[in-house]
Amino acid sequence: MNRRGPGLIGAAARTAVVAGTASAVSGRVQQRQQARFAEQEAAGQPAPPAPQPAAPQPAASQGDDIIGQLERLAALKEQGVLTQAEFETQKARLLAE
Repeated sequence: MNRRGPGLIGAAARTAVVAGTASAVSGRVQQRQQARFAEQEAAGQPAPPAPQPAAPQPAASQGDDIIGQLERLAALKEQGVLTQAEFETQKARLLAE
C-alpha cells in the first residue's frame, strides 16, 4: 500500500500543534494589551474603547436568504408554532431589510 501524506495520526498531531501555537500567541497578545492598558491608566490616560465587532458581510445572494427565511416562517406557521399575526410581523420585518 502506497500512502500519501502524514496519515491520520500525523494530521491530528499537526492540528494539535497549530491549535496550541495559536492559543499561545493569542494569550500573549492579550497579556501585552492588558499591560499596555494598565500603563495608560497609571499615566492618567483613558483606556481606548473596546474594538467593535465587524459588521456582517452581505450575503452573495440576499434574495435567496430572504426567501429561505420566509419559507421557514411559513413552515412554522403551518406547524402552529407561529400565529398569523406573528407570521405577518416577521414577514414585514424581513421584507423591510
